[in-house]
Amino acid sequence: MDLPQLFLVGLVLLLGLLGVLVPGVPGTWLVWAAVLWWALHERTAPAWSLLVSATALLLVVQVVKWQLPPRRLRGVGVTRRMAAYAGAGALLGFVVVPVLGAVPGFVGGIYLCERLRLGTHGEAWASVRAVMRAVGTSVLVELLACLMVVAAWVGTVLAG
Repeated sequence: MDLPQLFLVGLVLLLGLLGVLVPGVPGTWLVWAAVLWWALHERTAPAWSLLVSATALLLVVQVVKWQLPPRRLRGVGVTRRMAAYAGAGALLGFVVVPVLGAVPGFVGGIYLCERLRLGTHGEAWASVRAVMRAVGTSVLVELLACLMVVAAWVGTVLAG
């Protein structure tokens, strides 16, 4: 696969990661479609292995999400700004401490947003707990799985 196509696959992967944070956007399926597109063009054993692994992981994540409690976005005051902070925190944490850093980064992004909005540590932390109970777990599970697929894709591309 040539560099412009690789860049486009990376762009679709990035859009998929951002789509996980936006309700109604099929972010997980964008990530899977990008890996599928790449694997169909690469046609190598590592590419097919990554596609099969990503498919299995993302399907398991969908089942896990259905088992989690339903989302109550409006009841706890989740805004687009908060989603942006949480997503940026997860991506930053993922880069600083690969894979495992996404969790504290996600929570830290929500905390920073709420601290700026509410002003005090106690109120911000109480809001973070309420948000994490309502939506954080579901979004975090899906985002972490997509980040793992993207990391595996980057590793496979760089190794090949």
